[in-house]
Amino acid sequence: MNISPELSSHTTLRVYLYYRLIIAMVLYMMYEAGITSSTFGLINPPLFRGASISYVIVCLSSLTLLFNRTTYQSTLKVSLLLVSDLLAILVLIHASGGLTGGLGYLLVITAAIASMFLKGQMAFGYAALISITLICQTLFITPNTGMIKAIFGAGTLGFLVFITTGSFRYLSQRILLTSKDAAEKSAYARQIVKLAQLIVTRMQTGIAVLDKENRIELINESARQHMDLSKEKNYLGEQITDYTDLGGLLSAWHNNPISGMAQVHRLNAKKDVRISFAALESENRPLTILYIEDYRTVMQQAQQLKLASLGRLTASIAHEIRNPLGAISHAAQLLVESPHIDESDIRFTEIILQHTHRVNDIIENTMTLSKRKEPKAETLDLKRWMPDFIAEYSTPKDCNITYEWDENQEKIKMDPTHLRQILTNLFDNGLRYSMEHTKNAHILVRSGVSKNDDTTFVEVIDYGPGVPEDEITSIFEPFFTTGNQGTGLGLYISRELCEINQARLDYQKTTDDKSRFKINFPHHQRII
Repeated sequence: MNISPELSSHTTLRVYLYYRLIIAMVLYMMYEAGITSSTFGLINPPLFRGASISYVIVCLSSLTLLFNRTTYQSTLKVSLLLVSDLLAILVLIHASGGLTGGLGYLLVITAAIASMFLKGQMAFGYAALISITLICQTLFITPNTGMIKAIFGAGTLGFLVFITTGSFRYLSQRILLTSKDAAEKSAYARQIVKLAQLIVTRMQTGIAVLDKENRIELINESARQHMDLSKEKNYLGEQITDYTDLGGLLSAWHNNPISGMAQVHRLNAKKDVRISFAALESENRPLTILYIEDYRTVMQQAQQLKLASLGRLTASIAHEIRNPLGAISHAAQLLVESPHIDESDIRFTEIILQHTHRVNDIIENTMTLSKRKEPKAETLDLKRWMPDFIAEYSTPKDCNITYEWDENQEKIKMDPTHLRQILTNLFDNGLRYSMEHTKNAHILVRSGVSKNDDTTFVEVIDYGPGVPEDEITSIFEPFFTTGNQGTGLGLYISRELCEINQARLDYQKTTDDKSRFKINFPHHQRII
């Protein structure tokens, strides 16, 4: 016999095992109590008693042996189970003098179970076996005077067994097809839900659903990160105003709900985001959807437009400036070589050459910035990429750069050429100020995972005197410099390059007043 693995449910078979044990015990107790003494064991009471006791023992044994679900698929065991039921019931029918006691109807239940667990035509074969054995037994124990009536009863019961087998077989197949279809749809639905969750999790827009009391009913990972909420805590049911400064915007929205209206807001005084609201009706409950977008995306687009405009401007004036600048520089060089120049005037020619070079550097940097194209982002593993870059940077220099990293940090996605230029500017500045302040050119570079966030950051810490408080807001402005060297475009260009890669460059002081420049990278699966 072959068992249909789809229908061989351990739960269904376990129920049948308990059912046959209960039937065996009920038959034995009814006989011993004398309730059915005129029906059960009418011809051979000792045989009925022995058969009923043996059936109870067999049911207990099979329940123990087949209780483990891993053995349910055994063809031999299930076949023996069905055959043992048939033999036991036939013996009890024989001891009771035939089918008049109603024991034969127990075989209908057995045939129904067989139709559920036997595959193909084997279920009908088992029904045929039941019908044949019933007719044979009837012919054996029935006297000639009641033969026709007994044969008709056995045939009727056999026909009922076939009808039951066919009906349960059809129902089982329908249930199987329905279960398969439901399982496929359920698996597809789970896949869609999982995909939707992954998309919502990795999307750049933060989403939070609030009730009319501004309690959080749903929040995605991006919203948690924008609001700097812990990943470990469940904020459902919490007041969003307890963790953000959005109370004023929410009040204005409730007073005058305008769907789609967006405004820039410095969330918790840390980062610029775009906030917008939308109304949502759910089960007659007014809900509010809060959208939080990283303003860096908007700034990236604005940056591209600004660079395009700057490129057109610098291209038009570069030629006009470089020609007279080249003439001034060349004339100063010839003047230095003149034998008629006074020694006291040589210093003035040096000043002329120095500042012409500086103006030329400004033009070069501006041209370089204006010619920036779309970033060609690549996935970089900083744990491997950074040591190689530091070794390459340090080779021609006499400096000491220490790199520390977090093993759990994620990869980043950024244009490596841009990242090299940014870090080169930060390293140059850090080493110069460390050398001036400590007479030792050394900096500390750290990378790790941001708090309450899965994004990666890089810090460049120098050992200089730090930036004065009144100059912190100006250090990223173009042409701002505190020394005689440089053009004042290094930090400006570095921040611009970060923004077009959706990263952010900020200045922070350490606890011991050291200068720290921190690059916060977007998630490598979110960057556009």
